[in-house]
Amino acid sequence: MEKYNKTIGKAGEATAIKYLKKNKYRILEENYSTKLGEIDIIAQKDDYIVFIEVKTRSSDDYGGGAAAVTYTKQQHIIKSAQFYLLCSKNDCSARFDVIVIDGHMKKNKFICDGLNHIENAFF
Repeated sequence: MEKYNKTIGKAGEATAIKYLKKNKYRILEENYSTKLGEIDIIAQKDDYIVFIEVKTRSSDDYGGGAAAVTYTKQQHIIKSAQFYLLCSKNDCSARFDVIVIDGHMKKNKFICDGLNHIENAFF
């Protein structure tokens, strides 16, 4: 099951990146990791550095994807984002988004059934 979840997660992140590029985001980092936590995607759009958490679901058995971005998870993302901004010396404004992807696997291929981009999902 863990391998299946990782496969779904990676497919969801790839879908999110494709969506972001189509919508004029410039991808700066993927799977940015620090001792404080991990950020799935760091992108830039206009004058914003956007820190994006991607949640991919193949069912609603455990709640929707947005509900999985708990307060604790948000705090890890925020601390990692602060570290990133400190190291990059970037003077852009920051924003935290969540992209929720619903989909399923069909013959080892991920099929996206829906994508919801939540801008300013948390602060």
